[in-house]
Amino acid sequence: MNNSSKPTTDNYSDYYSLPESPYHYVPQVCNNNNVMDFSQVFLPTVYSIVFIVGFIGNGLVLCVLVKYHKPFNMSDLCLFNLAISDLLFLISLPFWADYAAKSYWAFPEFMCHAVTALYMLGFYGSIFFMILMTVDRYAVIVHTYTSLISKFRSVRAGIALALFVWTLSLAASLPNIIISNVSNVSNVSVCSVTDPGNIWKPFHYIELNILGFIIPLSVMLFCYSRIIPILMTMNSQKKHKAVRLMVVIVTVFFLFWTPYNIVIVLKLLQQLGYMTSHHCNQDMHMAVQWVESITFFHCCLNPIIYAFVGQKFRNLFQKMLKEWFPLCFGHCTTVESKSSERTTSKYSRASMISSIKTKLKV
Repeated sequence: MNNSSKPTTDNYSDYYSLPESPYHYVPQVCNNNNVMDFSQVFLPTVYSIVFIVGFIGNGLVLCVLVKYHKPFNMSDLCLFNLAISDLLFLISLPFWADYAAKSYWAFPEFMCHAVTALYMLGFYGSIFFMILMTVDRYAVIVHTYTSLISKFRSVRAGIALALFVWTLSLAASLPNIIISNVSNVSNVSVCSVTDPGNIWKPFHYIELNILGFIIPLSVMLFCYSRIIPILMTMNSQKKHKAVRLMVVIVTVFFLFWTPYNIVIVLKLLQQLGYMTSHHCNQDMHMAVQWVESITFFHCCLNPIIYAFVGQKFRNLFQKMLKEWFPLCFGHCTTVESKSSERTTSKYSRASMISSIKTKLKV
């Protein structure tokens, strides 16, 4: 393995390509001193904030689910795996923060593969489990009386689907995990994806755009466009809250992921030779860092829009805080009926039609 050393005056044009891959492609020498100086401060700061906030939020979701939701239903299982995916992604950020701050890879070569695996599995796992949660809601509300739905939402089927999603995530991540390595560029150790002949890069950009944006956004728009009209016909005080939640989910995903995917398309055009000037490269590196920072914060919002927005989940969270910190939270009251206590471990099929709260956990 190459020895780590600090860079001199050389800067690297693809060094800060995140998350197209924080496991960076082999860099090319480019005189981008201002970009690199900015990155050494900006990226570690953003990664640290995202790591702390996201780790606390997703960690609390796991604690509540493990403590009170036994056995898991389909929605709980999706939420559990979504939190796991986000945590895998978040665990990789301290390593990328150190990499950005030092401007060289200071860890053993096997860590380049390991950190890349954590990042990519978390990246795709989070996207795919959001899709699965959306499809689950669509199946419950739009196709409630279909006999296949009850089988689809069984614990055994849920576990099988979760394993299938993790398999897809691994398949999408595996090429990048395999070809990532530590190389030496101008006496600097760089954790990068070696791409001889620039064959994999264009496919990787297209894969990110399709799997990470086009498919999940299309699924959300289709499913929620079918769900909302049905909810509006229901005689329930919760229907407006449920509709607002769905609009928020789609809007947040669109706002946080669209800028990044626009830049991905521009990176693809650059890779194909349409944008090759030095100023284009420098502007692209700055744009990538800003849009990535926006995208990274999405994993911090997942616990809020998928878990803490629900009254039942907040009650369970408050209950957990009372048990852990009785002196601080013992005086708080929890609004929780006997019926909601009976449904914390499993759904009541009879109430799925009449209760949006039970269906959507809002």
